[in-house]
Amino acid sequence: MEAPTKYTLTVGITLVIANMIGTGVFTSLGFQVGPLPSGFVIITLWTLGGVVALCGALTYAEIATTLQRSGGEYLYLGKIFHPLLGFLSGWMSTAVGFAGAISAVALAIGSYSFELFHLPEKLVATTAILLISGVHLMGVKTGGAAQNVLTSLKLFLITFFCIAPFFANETSLSGITFLPQSGDLELLLSPGFAVSLVFVVYAYTGWNAAAYIAGNLENPVKNLPRALLIGTAVVVIVYLALNSMFLYVATYHELDGQSDIGNVVAIKLFGPEIGKIFSGLFSMALLSTLSAMTIAGPRVMEAMGEDYPRLKPLSAANRNNMPWIAILIQAAWSVFLVMVSSFKEIIQYISICLSIFSLLTVIGIFFLRKRFADRPFRTPLYPLPPLIFIVVTGWMIYYMFREDPKIIFYSLATIVPGLILYYFSAAKKQAT
Repeated sequence: MEAPTKYTLTVGITLVIANMIGTGVFTSLGFQVGPLPSGFVIITLWTLGGVVALCGALTYAEIATTLQRSGGEYLYLGKIFHPLLGFLSGWMSTAVGFAGAISAVALAIGSYSFELFHLPEKLVATTAILLISGVHLMGVKTGGAAQNVLTSLKLFLITFFCIAPFFANETSLSGITFLPQSGDLELLLSPGFAVSLVFVVYAYTGWNAAAYIAGNLENPVKNLPRALLIGTAVVVIVYLALNSMFLYVATYHELDGQSDIGNVVAIKLFGPEIGKIFSGLFSMALLSTLSAMTIAGPRVMEAMGEDYPRLKPLSAANRNNMPWIAILIQAAWSVFLVMVSSFKEIIQYISICLSIFSLLTVIGIFFLRKRFADRPFRTPLYPLPPLIFIVVTGWMIYYMFREDPKIIFYSLATIVPGLILYYFSAAKKQAT
């Protein structure tokens, strides 16, 4: 019997859920309660992030089902605007988007597991990257099964966590209210809200994950919009419930500046000993995020290898029909980033870089509609979803650049090698 070569709708949905529910929701609240000490404002922040993610998913569903090929923004920007812009997007996805996100997840796994195993964080992070990469080298069937199991574990853990406070002693709860309070309007309009949105955008990053495997998904015209929308909607509900629970249990002081929010809340609810067990479970749950990115990331490099002769090795498949060179390159670069970067630096950097290319892709729908008459899926309430995405994302990027201008230089420094590689590769392509 021939091994399956296409991912099912279930894998597409779990891919979106696993990509999104990762380090962001378990860490970023600690960077929000300082500038935004209000339960109402923080829940509004996460609701806004969810609306933006759903608007992006609706827009991407139309673009992806129209072009129907794996590659994500690399393909979309190249087809809609110019191959150079698509190539730079693919380069940034490879160098920053997936590898950077994988390294951030791996560092979080190391941080969460420390309470239980007391092993060096970077050793655990490196081991997790290599282990998951090895699993996906074994093929679609093995990797898809692992993805479904790990995502199910994560959702079970989150469901349990959301219910647990109802059985806790009331004296152990925070007393934070979620009703509007005096001063909330000023917080909603403050630069701190826009900067905090960067962490929320990072937490919601992954709503477009299924678009990266459009060419590797069963019946993409039907299943891709379902995977994007169902997966994103589930995560929005989970995030609102989980953040409400975190604030319901822990005070602003206990959460402020913490990057292991799950550990803080677990120890407060269950005590240090049982809290250590939850540390191990959180590490296992985060493996699903790492796994999902290991599925999606190499498909960008694979698409680039198919389009550019000088990058052809990136599209080489092993006997399990997996892009093995792309998987190994991504793993190696992710391990390097683990060794040289901090968690917070990675989050802020990749959030802005990915947001820029997502913004350009969503803008592309206005050009796509003029060039492609045959569009299997049409964005509901068009043009409202893309406009909401564009306005909110542009506002966040503006404030982030204003608050931390050095991110501009980091982005440019990463783009320059991509430009050199493009002209090197494009010259061979034109000659061929």
